[in-house]
Amino acid sequence: MKPSRRLGRALVRLVGPALLALVILRLPDRGAIVHAVASASALPLAVAVLLNVVNIHLKVVRWQIILRARGIRYGTRRAWASFLTSLYLGLLTPGRVGDVLRARYLKHELDVPYAEGIASIVVDRLCDLYVLAVCVAVAAVRYAPVLAGSLAWITWAGVVGTLIVPLILLVPGIAEAVLGRAFARLSPDGGRAGLARFLEATRANIGRPLLLTLPLTVATFAINYLQGWLIARSIGLPMTLLDATCLLAIASLLGLLPISVSGVGLREFFFSLAFPMLGFTPEGGVTFGLLVFFVIYLVIAGIGFVSWQIAPPPSAPALDRG
Repeated sequence: MKPSRRLGRALVRLVGPALLALVILRLPDRGAIVHAVASASALPLAVAVLLNVVNIHLKVVRWQIILRARGIRYGTRRAWASFLTSLYLGLLTPGRVGDVLRARYLKHELDVPYAEGIASIVVDRLCDLYVLAVCVAVAAVRYAPVLAGSLAWITWAGVVGTLIVPLILLVPGIAEAVLGRAFARLSPDGGRAGLARFLEATRANIGRPLLLTLPLTVATFAINYLQGWLIARSIGLPMTLLDATCLLAIASLLGLLPISVSGVGLREFFFSLAFPMLGFTPEGGVTFGLLVFFVIYLVIAGIGFVSWQIAPPPSAPALDRG
């Protein structure tokens, strides 16, 4: 990798922390954050932490179902290890690009073609995107009185873009034209075989498999929003479960922007603006955002780090085969 690109990626990772520092410095009562965290109730936080295990297991089961739609059987223990390790890398990279590491595990352990492995990850992420889009739409309706002007336009643009853009994978001809160049860079034969396999594997999960994968996806989001509600309760915020759902949904959409790692900074910036509109303080918003990061993202990253030590990624060449 060229030094300029390496520097560029490093600078991208600093955007979120820089924004977070700016938000905290502009707060009128920064000591309120320290006081709120120090006095937080331990029981709701402990329950929220433990729910991470349930959430991860449901995501692993969903991934196994996606793979089985293509006749690929991946044992639960190994699926957990590869999922956690790739999740760890995904949480450390803008846009969660580290998730593609799962394709390397599948190739190394089951000799699954990279195109098949990548397709399983794309379907996995599409399930998340569509459920997230619905949750953000609910949030946009719920907060219509306070989401005015450009903020409303950005929110609805994110919903519409999330719903429409992935549909190119379902349209014959358009998908090949849009994705052809990307696969041409990855495959020495021009990417035709790999692209065809990728699209076939992706489209195989449209239909009956969705009867299982979508309910599992809804369950994982519900658990995530329940965690947010528990975190709010732990610091004394009288937030409803619906408000926790709407706030975290919009924050997750913002976290997809490839300018922050795990949404750090963007999430706290949004909460500092949204909380006063809901009758809370900006300090409460920043505290809530930081605890969401520590209880959900940092805990999962820690589990993934342990998995990385136990089951490190297999060494493999670039994704050069279909």
